[in-house]
Amino acid sequence: MKTLTALLGTTHPLIQAPMAGAQGAALTIAVSNAGGLGSLPGAMLTPEALRTELATLSGGTQRPWNVNFFCHTPPVPDAAHEARWREALAPFYAEAGLEDMAAVPAGAGRVPFSHAVADVIEPFRPPVVSFHFGLPAPDLLARVKGWGSVVLSSATTVDEARWLVAHGADAVIAQGLEAGGHRGHFLSHDLSAQMGTWALLPQIVAAVDVPVIAAGGIANAAGVAAAMALGAAGVQVGTAYLCSVEATTSALHRAALHSEAARHTALTNVFTGRPARGIVNRAMRELGPMSLAAPAFPLATATMAPLRAHFEAQGCSDFSPLWAGQNTNGCHSLPAADITRQLTQGFVCTL
Repeated sequence: MKTLTALLGTTHPLIQAPMAGAQGAALTIAVSNAGGLGSLPGAMLTPEALRTELATLSGGTQRPWNVNFFCHTPPVPDAAHEARWREALAPFYAEAGLEDMAAVPAGAGRVPFSHAVADVIEPFRPPVVSFHFGLPAPDLLARVKGWGSVVLSSATTVDEARWLVAHGADAVIAQGLEAGGHRGHFLSHDLSAQMGTWALLPQIVAAVDVPVIAAGGIANAAGVAAAMALGAAGVQVGTAYLCSVEATTSALHRAALHSEAARHTALTNVFTGRPARGIVNRAMRELGPMSLAAPAFPLATATMAPLRAHFEAQGCSDFSPLWAGQNTNGCHSLPAADITRQLTQGFVCTL
């Protein structure tokens, strides 16, 4: 089996997790130039924005980089379900003095990987392409591999890891329950089947014959060393980069990450319709954190957006998705290259 650095072409077996809404190409470039694998989240970008970011990225580094996409199946809108969700949000709209929700168009906000998206990225021949929520259809995956791209995807269970390998993943990201942002689950929506990183990692390592990348709760060199000691081929880190100089994380989100509130995170579906880990705030407490009223991913986003915009304009993050993992101790306001160098000291400890 190839080492992860040989597979990715990086100096260190460290991947910066793609963080939609909190970064652009600048963070990707900084991490790649520091010897890790910088990642660009592509699921929320329009074709024009994606093309611009990829051009910036390919012009900003000669080192390998990754672009990430979602593989969810777009849901069929359910008028009754949407009505229940709007009813749940109505008191907050009234409090904010916002106009009737009927004027708010339903929308997705996140689109799955498709041939149209592949048309945009093909000229850039990304060295690595990663996916969340499984893998794209076989013809799409074959197209990506035809560019010479290495393919990664996230697994939250052993069954998902085996499925990914059987369907063409070159390496598996073992996403523990501690990880911030959206759960990568795709075979089952039963959250009780998911484990913490330190329990999940060695089981996936024993179950598959490709490199396994640990993700979730790793925020410093000690965490990196612990993951490697449990058999990881490398690590993926997201939360520790949220306060980096190059991240586009909002001031409100940064303040929350540096506050006592960051000690309490939970899985919630109230912002997008799919479980994702974030710092607990008013929306999560009063609507969920897991709400049966929330429409399927990503349809919950549209009607939450006006509330988020209103309260953020007042300097309040009560209705903002404050994505974060369970370990925010590594959130430092430093250049991403410095954070990368600090994290890679964990690999030295394992030599």
